[in-house]
Amino acid sequence: MTGPATAGQGTQAAPVVRNARAAGGVGPGVMVREARPDELDAIGDLRVAAYRADGFLPPTSGYAATLRALGADGQGEVLAAVDGGQIVGTVMLQGWPGGQMARGPGEADVRALAVAPDARGRGIGAALVAALIERATGRGIRQLVLLTLPQMRAAHRLYSQAGFTRMPDRDWSPRPGEVLLAYGLVLAP
Repeated sequence: MTGPATAGQGTQAAPVVRNARAAGGVGPGVMVREARPDELDAIGDLRVAAYRADGFLPPTSGYAATLRALGADGQGEVLAAVDGGQIVGTVMLQGWPGGQMARGPGEADVRALAVAPDARGRGIGAALVAALIERATGRGIRQLVLLTLPQMRAAHRLYSQAGFTRMPDRDWSPRPGEVLLAYGLVLAP
């Protein structure tokens, strides 16, 4: 088998195609797989819609452009949860040195977990996180790190249930008055 495919690089190998149902509580038709390059625009729109639906992304925020562009440059692996041919969720694994948080080759960032508002409550977020952990472990990554808004309480619960713990020493402030909370997960070798 050739090396791992990275979304945005024009490759379409089929490394991890995981039945999300194995992660628990997701319908049998939902699959978590690597996003195809032609899906990245729709995935960017899904991220923005999900963040806006919960009030985490004001209409004037410049972060919408970042959410839309993540993974389009080939830096990182974008996973998609697909149900009946429709993308209902996404998450991105971004290795060092491209991520915001990773401090070395053994770390990788978890970026932009998002589930379509009408697909929530079905275990899709948990399936995406489980598939991302599986992918990272297969890549030899020793620690996953992420940043999240303090208001994203559902995400905090999801990360904690997956084994992530708070890393207050790595909290980050992108601008005065705003602090993003850091979480991490040490992966078994």
